[in-house]
Amino acid sequence: MAKKDKGDKKNKSSKKKESGSRSPSVAAAVTQASRAMRTHLSRGLADSGLYAGQDTVVQLLAEEDGLTPGALAHRLGVKAPTMTRTIGRMEAQGFVERRTVDADGRLTMVHLTAEGRARLEAIAQASAETELLATQGLSGKEVKQLVKLLAEVERNLHDQPEKS
Repeated sequence: MAKKDKGDKKNKSSKKKESGSRSPSVAAAVTQASRAMRTHLSRGLADSGLYAGQDTVVQLLAEEDGLTPGALAHRLGVKAPTMTRTIGRMEAQGFVERRTVDADGRLTMVHLTAEGRARLEAIAQASAETELLATQGLSGKEVKQLVKLLAEVERNLHDQPEKS
């Protein structure tokens, strides 16, 4: 067994101190928590045939049926092509349908089907289970504070002008 160089031991301990003394980045912590929640929620939705992100489309259309793909994209904070692909997939699954509104067929609205509405209970249950698991060990007051802080972070980021 070879002796370890004292310099090696010193380098390792100084690296531990450096990495241990830094606070984790807010962005990294929020991203990791968000990913973990989406992963858990996706598993909860899998039995109902829904994929990640489709639950929010169903919920939005349940609140206000008959939205344009652009309005859905805007409200969910995604790009129009992403929403178009999501709608296409959901239409193939039978959860939504597109209906043209004007005579020349250029304006299309997205509506929930009966099959889509039937998924609302599964979405609510999977969401509640995920939130319960994610917040276990936190008091009601801490959960409210967390929601308030995250809303403030989101407002701060949305209030910034886009850089070109």
